[in-house]
Amino acid sequence: MFVIIGMVVVLGAVIGGYLLEHGNIHLLFQPVELLIIGGAALGAFFISSPSKVIGLVTKNISKVFSAKGASKSEFLEILGVLNAIFTKMRKEGLIAIEGDIEKPDQSPLFTKNPSILKNHHAVSFICDNLKVIISANVTPFELENIMDLEMESHHHEALIPAHAVAKISDGLPALGIVAAVLGVVLTMAKISEPPEVLGHSIGAALVGTFLGVLLSYGFVGPIGTHLEHIAEEDMILFQVIKIALVSFVGGAAPQIAVEYGRRVIPSGAKPSFSELEEAMRK
Repeated sequence: MFVIIGMVVVLGAVIGGYLLEHGNIHLLFQPVELLIIGGAALGAFFISSPSKVIGLVTKNISKVFSAKGASKSEFLEILGVLNAIFTKMRKEGLIAIEGDIEKPDQSPLFTKNPSILKNHHAVSFICDNLKVIISANVTPFELENIMDLEMESHHHEALIPAHAVAKISDGLPALGIVAAVLGVVLTMAKISEPPEVLGHSIGAALVGTFLGVLLSYGFVGPIGTHLEHIAEEDMILFQVIKIALVSFVGGAAPQIAVEYGRRVIPSGAKPSFSELEEAMRK
């Protein structure tokens, strides 16, 4: 929602200021300039990006308009799932959760919280590390190292779309200059025309530079930054899971391990101790 509002504000401020100075809005409408800049940017993106990067950008670009970040209720759900798993392991033994982590979509521990099942990366992260815990006598230090490496790899992949979009943004001003230069070349072919014709042609050429800079700093660059913020927020959930798992393997009681995980949640979405306690009772 705020992304759309931001786009409207950018266009409103730029075009509104232009109109307040009695500018002719028709001069800014140059579809050919947009074709040159947009087409060249898209082509450069295909040249510079392997198929995996193109797929990641295509898959993640919609998150700019739909992603909301993890809320307090979602953090409470993931902490509740971890508490249920830890409690079952403590009471019934490590092997008791084998069926739950092999098929989480059929496990009552997970199906009670359908929003968690939608986050396939988080569910896979929990289940894979629990498999390590029940199949090997792993120490908390070793488990933490393994999880850190996995999180680093996931974070690197999550940042690929942001970096790819940022590189497109960096090239847009230069592509705007390309469009402007082509406009100047066309203007030189009209050198024998009256001044008003030449002025209109030069103005249309300069719109290319204007569009390149506006698209870069007003739209594409901010979208890349937004994707980076989404990737950073995604890592918070993994950090919570890691802290809780490492604490439990280190000997902490289920409630204490979950409390340690709660401590790393940012203040905006962080449930209070009493809220977590109430959720655990339910």
